[in-house]
Amino acid sequence: MSTPVLHAGPPEPAHAHPAWHGFVSYLTPQRVLLALALATLFAVVLQPIFITPFPVLLGRTMFVGMLALLAFSAAGQWPRRLPRWWARWLFQVLVVAATVPLATLAVYMVAVGGDFSSFVESEPRMLGFLWIAGSGLLVGPLLAMGALYRQRDAEARNQALSFELERSELERQALDARLRLLQAQVEPHFLFNTLANVRALVETGSPQAAPVLRSLIAYLRAAMPRLQGDAATLSDEVALVRAYLELMHLRMPDRLDFFVDLPPEIAGLRFPPMALLTLVENAVRHGIDPSEEGGRIEVGGALRDGQVSVWVSDTGIGIGMAQAMGSGTGLRNLRERMTLFYGASATLALTENLPHGLRAELRFNPH
Repeated sequence: MSTPVLHAGPPEPAHAHPAWHGFVSYLTPQRVLLALALATLFAVVLQPIFITPFPVLLGRTMFVGMLALLAFSAAGQWPRRLPRWWARWLFQVLVVAATVPLATLAVYMVAVGGDFSSFVESEPRMLGFLWIAGSGLLVGPLLAMGALYRQRDAEARNQALSFELERSELERQALDARLRLLQAQVEPHFLFNTLANVRALVETGSPQAAPVLRSLIAYLRAAMPRLQGDAATLSDEVALVRAYLELMHLRMPDRLDFFVDLPPEIAGLRFPPMALLTLVENAVRHGIDPSEEGGRIEVGGALRDGQVSVWVSDTGIGIGMAQAMGSGTGLRNLRERMTLFYGASATLALTENLPHGLRAELRFNPH
């Protein structure tokens, strides 16, 4: 006796599950309740015309309405591909238009036990068929087109929202890339200037060369991990500024004095790496260093009415520093970095100190 062999059916196409998912997901409780409510309304309106009991008439209209809803949902998923000249929405409307009379005919075939001749020969049944099918043909395609319009409108809004989110993400990535480029331009600028100062000490045989070089190495060890940091804070920046000023104080101990004070309420705010250091370096290079008497640099900050102010004030040569700073790339890059980091409300203001010197102040909204 041979053992029967069970043959597995063909593998289900990959798109079958998404199609069934789309078919079922369209049959939401709201749509089913709407179809039943419309069927009930039709039964109430047609009841005076029919001699059929209301429960029977209601069952017929509900059957036609639900079958039209199922056909509309199925036509939205199958067939998966249509000819280019045949739009999906038109196919769905035509399917609903064809389903309504066929569903009504099926109802009456059940009522007459499948005897088509008795159905045709019965004038009341024919009139009932025409009333139900005609009402469905009048309203069904209109409801289908309305549903398609709402669906297209929702898809258009979702697509617009998706495009907006994608555009925002691309803008954010572009701003991040631009910020990193500007930061990469600032870092070599600072490092090369500092190394040039060390070289000058070495070439002149200054006894300060070795301590300055050691301070520079210690500074770089602390600074380098933070140069590419995206989560740098004002406290981190002030630590770098203090280390830099200590380094410069070793180079010119009799000509540079400094004071750094940062309020604790703004110490944890995010801040572009090396932004404040750019102002301090400019104060040393263009304000204190060219002055025969040297000067003092003060670094501070404050929070007033929700706006943060961070400043670098020096008693150097003054307006000459402002002209030198304004003509370089350092401040242009700094302004762009602040704008990219905090928005268009971020500003950089340069004012002259009396009797001489310059004050550079960054103002921004941290939110």
